[in-house]
Amino acid sequence: MQELYRIAAGRAGISMEEMNVRSPVGEKKTQRSLLQRQVRWHCQSLKNLGLLERVEDERGVWQLTEAGKHKLRKARSGVSVLAFDTKLGLAIWGDAHRVFSAWDEPIFLCLTSPPYPLRRHRKYGGPAELDYTDFITKHIEPIVKNLVPGGNVVLSVSPNIFEENSPSRSLYLDRLTIALCDRLGLRLMDKLVWASNQAPGPIQWASKLRMQLNTGYEYLIWFCNEPRRCIADNRRVLEPHTEKHKAFMAAGGVRKPRVNSDGAHRQVLGAYSNPTAGRIMRNVIYEANTCASQRAYKKRARELGLEAHGAPMPLSLARKLIRFMTEAEQLVVDPFGGSMTTGLAAEREDRRWVSTELVYDYVRGSAERFMAEDGIDIHLPLAN
Repeated sequence: MQELYRIAAGRAGISMEEMNVRSPVGEKKTQRSLLQRQVRWHCQSLKNLGLLERVEDERGVWQLTEAGKHKLRKARSGVSVLAFDTKLGLAIWGDAHRVFSAWDEPIFLCLTSPPYPLRRHRKYGGPAELDYTDFITKHIEPIVKNLVPGGNVVLSVSPNIFEENSPSRSLYLDRLTIALCDRLGLRLMDKLVWASNQAPGPIQWASKLRMQLNTGYEYLIWFCNEPRRCIADNRRVLEPHTEKHKAFMAAGGVRKPRVNSDGAHRQVLGAYSNPTAGRIMRNVIYEANTCASQRAYKKRARELGLEAHGAPMPLSLARKLIRFMTEAEQLVVDPFGGSMTTGLAAEREDRRWVSTELVYDYVRGSAERFMAEDGIDIHLPLAN
């Protein structure tokens, strides 16, 4: 608090002597500093607003809450600013709904990781579970209106949201999936499983009470507006054959006809003997949830005095999805840009891109990830 008094005095243009002047207060006429009392009053007001909290195990030490950090760095309502651009893309500091409501160019893919409906939100905040469906559909709707026939929408979301004070899982993803189909005319193509090395949890139900298993995956919920015309092509993401499978093909494939599972699976003589360019990717994707690109971004953000996004998607995962669902030069968008991983992945895959982000620190810090890309031009200065 003494440090806070000094800072407040300096910014108010008064001396510490004036800050420390005491006057009688209350019925007992106790000598107090009225100015220091105002500082403490503001601390309590900010605490009640959820913007300030005491540092645990520290006396008289305060810090911004996650919501406080978020609220202090947002773009103003109704304002959109070009943060930076490259040869292939644009990063916009502003509200996604406002930007894409005025959009009139065909979109081929929306790949985004929206904020989760957590009870204790990360620094960038987010909607409550009760409002989540309306929040997401509001931001996706203007994008869907510009989606080409057969275009796709992929949401990276967590199934690991639990009902309050219960080990039972929330049904928010089921409600969201139905709403996106019923309200926006999308169709569910798949729920891709992204398995990663995420930290163990849920702590309360798995580690403490032992009622649950540790979670190890998230969903990539994939929608298409016209499934029969879907522009995704798995030949763009074929994986190498194993040496064992190469030998199997070279030996003539199936050498003895067989019937399995009461006739559900049949293998005929010579099946799988034709050489192919690779194996089709499965809908369970194994990617670590951290990567060198994200670590470098976070380090650079700290050097610039900026908050780094706390829950970024790994670059390799975004590149794989973009390659699967688009061709070169087609437009990819992300309404919740965060650290601009979708934009960087699109840039590396030779796709055009547009990403929006509300939080200044994220959009400005992410510009540093594009310094090696063609035509990078940063328009958003570093804030003091």
